[in-house]
Amino acid sequence: MSTVAFVEPAIVRAYRLLGVLVHALSIDSLTKAVATAVRAGEARIITNHNLHSIYLHQHDEKVRAFYRRAHLVHVDGMSVIVAGRLLGLPLRREHRVTYVDWIDPLLEAAARQGWRVLFLGEEAEVAQRGAAALRQRHPGLVFEALQGYFDPTTDGDENQAVLRRIQEFAPDVLMVGMGMPRQEHWIHDNLAALPRCVLLTAGAAVAYAAGRVPTPPRWAGAFCLEWAFRLVAEPRRLWRRYLLEPWSVLRILGHDVIVGTRRRIRERARRSG
Repeated sequence: MSTVAFVEPAIVRAYRLLGVLVHALSIDSLTKAVATAVRAGEARIITNHNLHSIYLHQHDEKVRAFYRRAHLVHVDGMSVIVAGRLLGLPLRREHRVTYVDWIDPLLEAAARQGWRVLFLGEEAEVAQRGAAALRQRHPGLVFEALQGYFDPTTDGDENQAVLRRIQEFAPDVLMVGMGMPRQEHWIHDNLAALPRCVLLTAGAAVAYAAGRVPTPPRWAGAFCLEWAFRLVAEPRRLWRRYLLEPWSVLRILGHDVIVGTRRRIRERARRSG
């Protein structure tokens, strides 16, 4: 456990579990961290971890390199909170933040403070429909969307055209929602060419707003059942993520629980002796 200062005044605690680092952040503290970074005018990466990203972290060196460059990593997955509690960490339900819950508080702050927000991801029609829905929900919001289906080769014509459009828009917040690990790879490969802004890995945030992906009931997250609703909605895309990948992560959890239990037993023995 450590205490990390992320651009005053936000002070958050960082915890290592399942082989990754996460920060204990609520919706309110995340929004304040974005506001602080925008005011500072500095490039900041705010990303998240769930079981899928932890699996990718185990198997993909570029994903690991991306997370090493991140400034804040919030928890997106109640299963990670549960794993933390099993390991004796003081993670709480409020520290699980998904874009379904965060998108409106974030964009409300953006509209109020005049941030320019750009989303990169989804097919063109979905991106535009989602952007329109979000602007309607937040009057005064400066929010545009670029479709995310292009050749991501760093020096390729399509990628360079996307980078020029981002530079022309000059976002305060750039939300990259191209799915894992494509969005992490793209940010890692293009970070030096991006404007100084807050970078968010936003996944399906705009797809939910556009209605392309049905929103799971909010009670499901508290009971670690949101994955089931997403699996039913997109079985061909998500079956491997939810039915196979967790077993690899669970092996790490089992190891960490055993090691942690043995350590606590030794510590109690020393105190009692």
